Amino acid sequence: MMNKIKFGLTSLAVCCLFFNSCKDQNSEETSEEITQTEGEENSGDAYRPNFHFTPEKNWMNDPNGMFYLDGTYHLYFQYYPDDNVWGPMHWGHATSKDMITWEEQEIALFPDEKGYIFSGSAVVDKDNTSGFGEDGKIPVVAIFTYHEPKGAEKGEKDYQSQAIAYSLDKGMTWTKYKGNPVLPNPGIENFRDPKVTWDKEHKQWLMALATTENTLFYTSQDLKEWKKVSEFGQGNGAHDGVWECPDFFPMQVEGTGETKWVLIQSLNPGGYNGGSGTQYFVGDFDGTTFTPEENMSNLEEKHDYWIDFGRDNYAGVTWANVPEEDGRKLFLGWMSNWLYAQEVPTETWRSAMTIARELKLIKEDGQYLVTSQPVEELQKFRGEVVKKSALSANKDLVLIDTSAIDLSKAEVKFSISGLEEDGNYHFTLSNEKGEKFVVNYDHSKQKFSMDRSKAGINDFSDKFSGTPSTAPRITASNSMEVHMLLDKTSMELFIDNGKTVITEIFFSEKPWDTFSIGSEEKDFMVDSFEAYELNFNNQ
Repeated sequence: MMNKIKFGLTSLAVCCLFFNSCKDQNSEETSEEITQTEGEENSGDAYRPNFHFTPEKNWMNDPNGMFYLDGTYHLYFQYYPDDNVWGPMHWGHATSKDMITWEEQEIALFPDEKGYIFSGSAVVDKDNTSGFGEDGKIPVVAIFTYHEPKGAEKGEKDYQSQAIAYSLDKGMTWTKYKGNPVLPNPGIENFRDPKVTWDKEHKQWLMALATTENTLFYTSQDLKEWKKVSEFGQGNGAHDGVWECPDFFPMQVEGTGETKWVLIQSLNPGGYNGGSGTQYFVGDFDGTTFTPEENMSNLEEKHDYWIDFGRDNYAGVTWANVPEEDGRKLFLGWMSNWLYAQEVPTETWRSAMTIARELKLIKEDGQYLVTSQPVEELQKFRGEVVKKSALSANKDLVLIDTSAIDLSKAEVKFSISGLEEDGNYHFTLSNEKGEKFVVNYDHSKQKFSMDRSKAGINDFSDKFSGTPSTAPRITASNSMEVHMLLDKTSMELFIDNGKTVITEIFFSEKPWDTFSIGSEEKDFMVDSFEAYELNFNNQ
């Protein structure tokens, strides 16, 4: 069977180990559709996802400069067009009408005499505060980090600075500002990844900028002159690595009229399961200073406030300029980890993006939580469906197999009840070769563990599957809802309406045949089950 898919940005936020930075690398100039045949055995496409964005060729990491304009979602990404490992960073580019099917465009930004083009953001300057607009054309302004490699090699501290470029054709071509850098380096070794948003309440452009262990906040009226107003983070939360790729924005608490500010802060290493990870903080912002909630004012290294507990969701940020009437906060991350991203067995291309997700802010038991779920646009790709209900389960109950749907492009949802205090439960993907990916849940500890040691090829890195990864369950309920996305090389789990999210990649040598659920000792109920084969052939 032939699956034709449009390739867009699979920008895995893989930070260069040498520079320990959150930047993109290979980006290929193409806008053609790629036809993929299932079961290809060549090292290039055997593991290319069916519905997650990847570049046609070469290296990709962090998503950059994401914005929405006139019906199109733009995704830029760290890209290196000359190899399948990290190199001099460019901004690759892809576009989409639905955040699911992507069309790869020409490279947007190239390195120059000022340095590589590291991560950053883009805004739609509707009021032309920058003055870049001409003949009624609204400028889109990109804000990025220049990384000067010679200065970095010499051990200088000021090798990174912030610069801007503008587009008058809705993000397709760019002109770099002659006055760059707009924010010179004040003598800070890691000084990068500007995320800019319009602060509507205080009528200012607001920049969150990452340093080694702090987030710096700057404000501007014209995107050209910036003033530092505060900083946040030293000694709070996970710091066993360099802070990178922040995002900062207001969100309304679900079901209330209350608004809080959310700071998303990636770091590498130091993630929940080692290597790359993305934590978050919730609090208030008065136009200059971010004040976290009391329970987030002195977090330890190991805490429960992570956008994703899995090993393969990094440097994620949100789209700018999503219409107010839409009201959603839309997010995308790089589906890999710097521990092994440059070694995974995809030789002609490397890295994919997560599925686009909607973030929500909820308040439960007096605490604020950021949840996430796949964007609703994915539902229009649902094809063949299998539904079941009221199933009694014990040791192993096969819920679905490939006689019903293709598990390499599937959406699975189920709810279970009757979880007992001392019960251990497992969800398993398996195939005829004996490979398996196992998710275990210990209800007494409210803890998940993910074991991919037998899920296929893993000898490319001893850091890939040596130890099962873990994740806390945020709620103690004796029932559970699970929403799972399956692609050729990834599982994304959204548990309890996205309170616990887990993303992990794998490289099985044969397609998964079955998905089963069970417990070694306890009986429990599968109250409802539905599985959809996702169909992209005619999109």
